[in-house]
Amino acid sequence: MNSAARGPPARGSASEVFCASLGLGLTSFGGPIAHLGYFERAYVRERGWLSPEEYADLVALCQMLPGPASSQTGFLIGLRRAGWSGGFAAWAGFTLPSAVAMFGFSVLAPAMRGAALNAVLHGLKLVAVAVVAQAVWSMAQNLCPDRLRAAIGLFAAALLLVSAGADTQMLALALGAAGGALFCRGIAANPALPIMPVSKRAGSIALVLFLALLAGLPLAGRAQPHSLVDLAGIFYKAGALVFGGGHVVLPLLHDALVPQGWLSDSAFLAGYGAAQAIPGPLFTFSAYLGATVAPKGADLLWSGVALAFMFLPGILVALAGLPLWSWLGQHPAARAALAGINAAVVGVLGAALYDPIWVSAIGSGLDVAIALTGFLLLERWRVPPLAVVGFSVCAALLSAAFQ
Repeated sequence: MNSAARGPPARGSASEVFCASLGLGLTSFGGPIAHLGYFERAYVRERGWLSPEEYADLVALCQMLPGPASSQTGFLIGLRRAGWSGGFAAWAGFTLPSAVAMFGFSVLAPAMRGAALNAVLHGLKLVAVAVVAQAVWSMAQNLCPDRLRAAIGLFAAALLLVSAGADTQMLALALGAAGGALFCRGIAANPALPIMPVSKRAGSIALVLFLALLAGLPLAGRAQPHSLVDLAGIFYKAGALVFGGGHVVLPLLHDALVPQGWLSDSAFLAGYGAAQAIPGPLFTFSAYLGATVAPKGADLLWSGVALAFMFLPGILVALAGLPLWSWLGQHPAARAALAGINAAVVGVLGAALYDPIWVSAIGSGLDVAIALTGFLLLERWRVPPLAVVGFSVCAALLSAAFQ
């Protein structure tokens, strides 16, 4: 059934969305790719708020746009479930736990060193391996059910393994669209695009606002250097120009803040280290940076401004992209291209499972055993992700103790 024939999606409440996203914000370790795995489990398989195809379409859209793909995806899921209030509830629930933690780190600045801490961080990386492996397995079954789409997914994965990076990711999705348009026209089951409460007019307003802030904030910041407006411009520009996830934003922020004397290199790197130890989006690193560079007594305000302007461009550009994406879904050739993009998304996730997730997490046969056990707990025995987090961290601590 295509999207034009379906009725409106079931409506929920903003409080329902906030509670669901807050649970994810408290437990989603492992970075943006792992977050998409958590989202797939929570929103598609457990709650049924979207079909696998709808979820893949939203992921593909957000992967093709600048900004934090997992936060954009979560915002759009909340928007679909409970309207505009649901979108902002989804963003707040997923973002606030890590933002509060990063703000607290800026105030307390504890010494985050030691063998035990390293073991905990290693255990969290193993959780990411298990979660993303389960997401790839589940999405491949739904989105690559035939040889043509499986070949598109494998090609996308191979391309990213040969040459990783945001540009290659965009190329993989574009080639997936081309492959789908050429080879997937005969597929009966077309992707069902989510019905979203975003008109063409609203999308156009979001695009104009996105571009106006991108041009205007840096100009205003130059007139008032090291001011709150200057800070907002730095974080807005970083959020607007980053493709490929939270880690890509770090060199941009480093170059904008450290050489200009906002904070020291050691303070910047300490915050980055702390950001690896908490769940939720890495973009909440901005909350730490805003508080660290703030004048005395203004740390909460500056932290909030840095956080808001870090995420704002990604939300605006996602809203701007929705009407065009929905229009494409009404045309047969476009629907075939979307089927190819969906297959390529599986390849993108599969490549990321290997590099950086597997490469950075797996260093021994014991690591393989822990990650494999986590995968089986999730996929075969349906154990909650938080319990898998606890298992992996405890196993990593025991492993470190006996080495």
